[in-house]
Amino acid sequence: MRFAHVVLPGFTDPRLAVVDDTDAILASDLDARAPSTLERLIAAGSAGQEALRAGLARGGAPRHPLSDVAFASACLAPPVILAVGLNYAAHSGELGLKTDTNPTVFTLWPNSLTGHGQTTSWPRSLSESIDYEAELGVIIGRPAHDVSVDEALDHVWGYTVVNDITARDIQFSEAQWSRCKSFDGFTPTGPVVVTADEVPDPQDLHIWTTVDGHRVQDASTGQMVRSVAALISHLSQSVTLLPGTLISTGSPGGAGYSRDPQIFLRDRSTVTVGIDGIGELTTHCRIID
Repeated sequence: MRFAHVVLPGFTDPRLAVVDDTDAILASDLDARAPSTLERLIAAGSAGQEALRAGLARGGAPRHPLSDVAFASACLAPPVILAVGLNYAAHSGELGLKTDTNPTVFTLWPNSLTGHGQTTSWPRSLSESIDYEAELGVIIGRPAHDVSVDEALDHVWGYTVVNDITARDIQFSEAQWSRCKSFDGFTPTGPVVVTADEVPDPQDLHIWTTVDGHRVQDASTGQMVRSVAALISHLSQSVTLLPGTLISTGSPGGAGYSRDPQIFLRDRSTVTVGIDGIGELTTHCRIID
């Protein structure tokens, strides 16, 4: 199944919906007791999904064309957003950074979350070196504590697309990476979350980015230094990964910072990051003078 947080015309609050290629169906129209957010649906366990499947099978619920709705972040209130750096050798090399024995892990702040089709803006005075990073997002479905690599994917609820937008000048001027990647709107996610049963192998996905119509990243998740399962296992050794946790698993090569000439996101740039089988996530950019 595929889920999204959508905003219907004339409304302001995002609502959980089941989506297909053309339409969104509000979860509340499939089951009056349906959870209102993805995080609450995950907490409801398998019964929550089964109730929605039954509603779909009955039919008759109103359908809303995707062209008529706006999207909020695919994850509205994760208990934590964990980001992994330097998880593709090509990206580590182009930034001139070393891939360490253990993964580089940092947190992203919740104010950075935004949805597909939204506009992200930032002051020119803070940075003019804003970069894109296509990443596979992994959402935990049940608590994971000290799990093995073989067990790890059993704890995944679903997958989404993440653009880990980064202020490169700030990144290289500070010892930690949270602030440079956590400006308001710097973590677009979505448009949808695809349940894990629809992604048989998270290491066999085409991942890419276009900026203003030009393809700038083009890779496979199979090029990760550490697989999704290995990341979950490693992270779960020190902390319990709670249901709803979002893990952004790193970006492949092709960052704008490393290009000659460099490509940074400009005022009115449009950046789309995509993962085949999961979705395409578009962000519009504005620079505030």
